[in-house]
Amino acid sequence: MVAIIDYGVGNLFSLQSSFAAIGEQAVVSGDKAVIESADKIILPGVGAFEDAARKLHESGLDAVICALAAQGKPLMGICLGMQLLFEKSYEFGEFEGLGLIHGNVKPIADVIPADLKIPHIGWNALKFEKPSPIFSNIQEGDYVYFVHSFYAADCEENMIACTNYGARLTAAVQRENVFGCQFHPEKSGEVGLKILKAFCEI
Repeated sequence: MVAIIDYGVGNLFSLQSSFAAIGEQAVVSGDKAVIESADKIILPGVGAFEDAARKLHESGLDAVICALAAQGKPLMGICLGMQLLFEKSYEFGEFEGLGLIHGNVKPIADVIPADLKIPHIGWNALKFEKPSPIFSNIQEGDYVYFVHSFYAADCEENMIACTNYGARLTAAVQRENVFGCQFHPEKSGEVGLKILKAFCEI
């Protein structure tokens, strides 16, 4: 069973529908006991880093997530959920993340050409940087769907895929059993479903 963490931030039910489409049971829950009983954990997220980090902390789910990751349970952060895995975010200030992956979250405006639109919205190709089990069912060059204004920086050691949007941007990361996708697998058609299926098979 996959637990999709409900902490008041995220596109939860489209994710749940994606797991149903690949024949995997997924529950949306903010209950500690339910999350701890799951085989795999999804940390979703849309919106502002500061707000999401605060809600995680106020719910106590930040400690639950870190404890389960330390136990070796597979965890995947998606979009803002991926960014929360990092040490710090510089999104309209400086805020602490979960610290499960080394690196910082910074504005893409600092690195892309001024004529490109922000947020980065649309389909972009994946370039693999390191082998990862979540890519076992897809090919390098496959397209996935992004919506973001900030990106994970200073994380070369854990970057498993990047994409190009006027600059090389982190698309996915992995540190042992902790995974992150800046793109939305649940909005990425067949490729996204194959990534979620591979995660379930870890």
